[in-house]
Amino acid sequence: MKEKIIAKATDMFLKLGFKSVTMDDIAGEMCISKKTIYKYFCNKELLIAEGTSIVHEQIHLGINAIIEKNYNAIEENFEIRKMFREMFKSTDTSPIYQLKKHYPDIYATVISREIDECISVFKQNTIKGISQGLYRKETHIDSFVKFYYTLIFSINETTKLEAEVFKLEMQALEYHTRALATNKGIVELEKQLKNNII
Repeated sequence: MKEKIIAKATDMFLKLGFKSVTMDDIAGEMCISKKTIYKYFCNKELLIAEGTSIVHEQIHLGINAIIEKNYNAIEENFEIRKMFREMFKSTDTSPIYQLKKHYPDIYATVISREIDECISVFKQNTIKGISQGLYRKETHIDSFVKFYYTLIFSINETTKLEAEVFKLEMQALEYHTRALATNKGIVELEKQLKNNII
């Protein structure tokens, strides 16, 4: 039952907003008593924390599955963007924006976890791109990784609507890739942009 509550609550939080969904709403949607929810979660914040932890795991399982498909580095980044769009397509308001505004402690936990994961993924991608001749050899990897995750997190933290987040992230991905790319990389980037018209 605990897993079902987390799954339903997380789905509702992402679709309707962390702040607006109440324990009564979740109980009503599941046709259970609020008391049943409180048996597993003493408050809504604990339920949100568990839910965001599950979403974090799903995201990184998805990213790892994409990496295992062995796309070239630029295509890999576009596939990851597509995965995010698919995961959050029914979400109106950016989850990160909501957490920062309404649940800063949970937000701080999520961000500290995400930054470490993102640094690792971005760094692996940059190294891969250099080895494939898509990114410039003289790239200062740590600096470029820091620039990119700072840009991506800034977009998520300050942009309310998820559709706008996705659009800005795609523009940031193009901006980031152009800064890294060799001539061969630019050709691949243009191909990906053509295939990923929003």
